[in-house]
Amino acid sequence: MVTLRPWSRDDARFMAKAFADPAIRRYNGAHDRLGRPAPPLSIEDAEAIIDEFAASWRAFGAGEPPSGVAFAITEAASGGLVGCCGVDDWSKGDVAQFGYWIGPSARGRGYATRAVVLLTRWLFELGAARAFLTVEADNEASAAVARRAGFVHEGTMRAHSVWQGERIDVMWFAAVPHEWMMREQAEPT
Repeated sequence: MVTLRPWSRDDARFMAKAFADPAIRRYNGAHDRLGRPAPPLSIEDAEAIIDEFAASWRAFGAGEPPSGVAFAITEAASGGLVGCCGVDDWSKGDVAQFGYWIGPSARGRGYATRAVVLLTRWLFELGAARAFLTVEADNEASAAVARRAGFVHEGTMRAHSVWQGERIDVMWFAAVPHEWMMREQAEPT
């Protein structure tokens, strides 16, 4: 079981450590035009990112769409940080794009799937007409999370991204409220 909460500057050390992980740098970190990852985050870099999240939360609280808001994913029983999920964009057509990552020591325990379900429910409660995420084609673990969370693979965008100078395919997963709610209700609780 997981809970979602806004990030705090007290979480900067966890974020910086997580962004040293090769998988997070590969699939979630900032990349240059050739797909080379940015250097790992310092604690100060992580604090700056958390400050940006806080600014996005303030804008959302003032009536703006939730673009840029991010949640710390925590293990419910202990409150320990395990990862991140957040809204990358909310379009004028009420389409929400989001992403997620889980720290290396917490992978394989269902935290990402549960966080995606919670985030998707929240997005639909806010009025999203559609929620989607993109997954690089070789990221099988993330594609499995999307499927387990009730997202439909709608297609693969060929040569859509770059990693280390090589063009790679990106899969597109989406959910719409009516279909996703039917799927969620069919799940045992």
